[in-house]
Amino acid sequence: MATKQRSRPRRSSSRDRSPRFVAPVLDPTWQSPYTPTGAERHANAKAVRDFAMRRRVPQSIAVAVVAGGLIGAVAFVAWLPALGVAVAVAYVLLLRRSLTRADRQGRSLGPSLRARFDVGGTDKDHQRLTTVLDRLSATFGAHDLRALIVRDPGYNAALVPDGPHETFVVTDALMRDFELIELEGVVAHCLARQRLGLLARESLACVSGANDDARRTLAGVGAAYRADEVAAAAIRYPLGIAGALRRCAAQTVPADSYFASSAYSAQRWIWFDVHADRAGPELSDLDDVELRARALEEW
Repeated sequence: MATKQRSRPRRSSSRDRSPRFVAPVLDPTWQSPYTPTGAERHANAKAVRDFAMRRRVPQSIAVAVVAGGLIGAVAFVAWLPALGVAVAVAYVLLLRRSLTRADRQGRSLGPSLRARFDVGGTDKDHQRLTTVLDRLSATFGAHDLRALIVRDPGYNAALVPDGPHETFVVTDALMRDFELIELEGVVAHCLARQRLGLLARESLACVSGANDDARRTLAGVGAAYRADEVAAAAIRYPLGIAGALRRCAAQTVPADSYFASSAYSAQRWIWFDVHADRAGPELSDLDDVELRARALEEW
């Protein structure tokens, strides 16, 4: 007896397992969060303008009242409104001069810092620093930077407005004890501050003569943390910056160091280690070196 053969169903084309091309979907508006934006730089520049304007609030109110009164007196004396307009225009020009003066005031920080230190470092240190600074300047789009190694037993560094230029100031203790990758991290962090547009507001905070809270607000709370992010993304090695921060966190600043002085207390905001004179970590502070190191180590 012939056996009945069962026919097998044909495979549906929907079960075709051959690889298929999936077109990528690109978002033209996407931007890396670690790239400084024009809006960020604008906000930092605006902080300087706002600080200069706030100092003239009483004068501004007085001028507005006087000018408004003169312009409103047109019913009594015909030429008084013209005088009011002239007063307002003259005051606007005065405000513009105040903004220029604030920028010049910040740029006086470089000569002030250089006067506090003796020049230090060996020829090898200078060559090493210049090489790192030149290489990373190209990465961050910086130019015409000067390098200065100063004598101090504390670990710290800063990129400082110095007249028409910027000067990278670093202690000989840092140059002596930091590994090359850690030095690169410090330099990258300071150049990231320039790229973010932070130098103007930080330097003005250092020389403004305001109280501690006003200086901190002007310099930008968490600005050092943000500069770490930008620097780590640019050099693609966050552990180099983290290692430098760890060394700063472990140091005890000697009593004869600039970083244990009242001058540093007023000028701390421009430095890599903003709180070098702090006895222990404060993890609620985004600018604390311990917290910054932990964040980079977890990146």
